[in-house]
Amino acid sequence: MLLYFIWLVHHYIYLMLDNVTDLYDSVSKKIKNSSYYTGNLYSLEDTIRYRVYLYDAYRDTYPVVQQWYLKRGDQLVMMLENLFLLKNIKHEALTFRRSCREGICGSCSMNINGVNTLACLFVTNTANTSSYNIYPLPHMSIVKDLVVCMKHFYEQYKSIDPFLLETSLLSETLVENMESTFGNGFLYGIEIIINMPSNENYQSLEDRLLLDGLYECILCACCSTSCPSYWWNRDKYLGPAVLLQAYRWIIDSRDDGFEARVEYLDDIYRLYRCHTILNCTHCCPKKLNPAKAISSIKTVIKYI
Repeated sequence: MLLYFIWLVHHYIYLMLDNVTDLYDSVSKKIKNSSYYTGNLYSLEDTIRYRVYLYDAYRDTYPVVQQWYLKRGDQLVMMLENLFLLKNIKHEALTFRRSCREGICGSCSMNINGVNTLACLFVTNTANTSSYNIYPLPHMSIVKDLVVCMKHFYEQYKSIDPFLLETSLLSETLVENMESTFGNGFLYGIEIIINMPSNENYQSLEDRLLLDGLYECILCACCSTSCPSYWWNRDKYLGPAVLLQAYRWIIDSRDDGFEARVEYLDDIYRLYRCHTILNCTHCCPKKLNPAKAISSIKTVIKYI
């Protein structure tokens, strides 16, 4: 009787394990064939692997690279769309900048498969690859995941006075006195000085054509963050993007600040850290040529 009882228990346990194994195989097969399969050990031939950089500067000690898988049939056209898909179904906390989705704002700049580009312009369905490595712009302070701090970059852009410096047209001065009454009854006088131009700030068609290939820059920082010289000297070297913008104002026929602009740029670090590596030109998503603009600034300084 005891032997029969032991045999019955063993048989029951065997059946349970067999059912569990069948269930595991069934679930595994469904997961593998699912459109949103996520696995870290292997990927199927019809899946695309996404390796995405994740890091929260306020919470994490070290960054991690998370792997996700999407079925080829579920992959969308643009990388930005796939990032939204991953954010919606995989990791809601995934953070990245985006705005226009058509290569105008420059917000979604990041490093995809080793090249700085815009996620909204990166086409995934024609790329002959089964894996995408997505990282933030290199050598920039990380705020969270794919978002980098652009404060230093914009401060450098501000330093070149990215606006028209014109004084020859200012002949009339209009002064207005205004009084503003605040809620507490305090009367505060405000003096506003308005410089009125005497005539149109005209630019010929020929001079306007000189700005082509310069004004289209969207300040995405793809070129600057791909430049090794900018990696090493970003505290002093202005970088390709800012120098291209500087040249845009130098050759603008409406601008009166030529001497001041050239004098500011004529510095061993601000300008001459460029060694014509050409990474900036190769990666520019707008197909501009920052290296040529930097070379032109050097030529202008040489012959003035």
